[in-house]
Amino acid sequence: MGGFKEYDAYDGLGLADLVKRKEVSAGELLEEAIARTEALNPKLNAVVFKHYEEAKKLIEKGLPEGPFKGVPFLLKDLHLLWEGTETAFGSAAWRGNIADHNSTLTDRYLDAGLVIFGKTNSPELGLTGTTEPRAFGATRNPWNLERSPGGSSGGAASAVAAGILPVANASDGGGSIRIPAATCGLFGMKPTRARTPMGPDRGEGWGGMSISHVVSRSVRDSAAMLDATGGPADGDPYAAPAQERPFLEEVSQTPGILKIAFNTKRPDGSDAEPEVVEAIKRTAILCESLGHVVEEAAPKLDPQAMSAHQGALIGANVALALKQRGEALGRDLGANDVEHITWLIAEAAKARSAVDYAEASLFIHKMGRMMGTFHAQYDVYLCPVIGAPHIPLGVLDMMREDVGGYMDAIRHYMPFTALFNMTGQPSMSVPLFWSQDGMPIGSMFTGRFGDEATLFRLAGQLEEAQPWKDRRPAV
Repeated sequence: MGGFKEYDAYDGLGLADLVKRKEVSAGELLEEAIARTEALNPKLNAVVFKHYEEAKKLIEKGLPEGPFKGVPFLLKDLHLLWEGTETAFGSAAWRGNIADHNSTLTDRYLDAGLVIFGKTNSPELGLTGTTEPRAFGATRNPWNLERSPGGSSGGAASAVAAGILPVANASDGGGSIRIPAATCGLFGMKPTRARTPMGPDRGEGWGGMSISHVVSRSVRDSAAMLDATGGPADGDPYAAPAQERPFLEEVSQTPGILKIAFNTKRPDGSDAEPEVVEAIKRTAILCESLGHVVEEAAPKLDPQAMSAHQGALIGANVALALKQRGEALGRDLGANDVEHITWLIAEAAKARSAVDYAEASLFIHKMGRMMGTFHAQYDVYLCPVIGAPHIPLGVLDMMREDVGGYMDAIRHYMPFTALFNMTGQPSMSVPLFWSQDGMPIGSMFTGRFGDEATLFRLAGQLEEAQPWKDRRPAV
């Protein structure tokens, strides 16, 4: 592809170290990332905006002395703004939406020395567990081009899994970091609520359920990136509990003997698909072999109430987004401006009341306290990320007219992750096992509110015990 053949041998911190030691230049790394994008993106459709010239200007201007100085980086085409570039939210209705300022998190990425050279594909408004927006087309999974890479950070995960770059921006409002990480064989940490900033345009996402971070090949890249970008900004409405020391230091520390609960059943009591169940049981055995105390246990959940209250919070925000975009365009948006499922979500929100929204907010806080009680007994909760190891493209397409079938597929495929968006707990997908047909199956570990440290220690231990860095898709 490009000229730096050893590119695949390094994670983000490794590439930054090469730049620091002047063994390779930021320009050479950018050339390699661009060459790989041009070679692979026609197959994957992972990158929807190419900011190559802007990236070259960043290098020419001089990069900050951050921990990722010179490392190529992609933003997700959702919410994060970069002045002078387009953010379309995966939607035709937002085409031509040119930012006149940076998001706070974008500034922190730039301050870390990252070289942003494009944006990755997202489903419209980040609303589903696949990445097939009408505006940009479907992103494909590098492990099998007919399968979904997950969503909503499917473009980011596809690009990282394919080797275009070692780490990329992602966000998670219902599983959108962990699901793509699980389906693409990557590490994906959803941080504690408010660990990373959402300003200056928002104080929180989806009533506090959504947060941004990254998907990565290595655990240490995720930890170092959270060190570089985490912490409240001036004026933020609230902040995550302060960490005791840098998360990067936690990765190499022993987690001690953890008490881990594991579960393989969906919230409605049905079993996940057999290969998923087997992967979680093998993960539990692996944890036991590392000295941890593992037992089968799960919190008691009401999936109908969870779905209803999650829908109230997300629906209100979707309806508001359409209202604001209509105001910016000077006209009301109609059903043909957005995708079928998006429109139905917004219309359903109009039938709800302010009381419904307040009740939903109260509900997710009660869920947080319920999980707090659960974690008084268990340090970590292990369960599947997804209910099936893979789905074909089209199953969760938001232009699907069969709404009942769409909702059944959602409940079957992604019933596990949203709980921890409601509770705000840190939750990670770790790529430990693969299906018989060669598709990754992530294992999800969730920690106490504010306790990414324990998860990073455990992830570092698992990465050493059962490495995944050399497992790469044929594409």
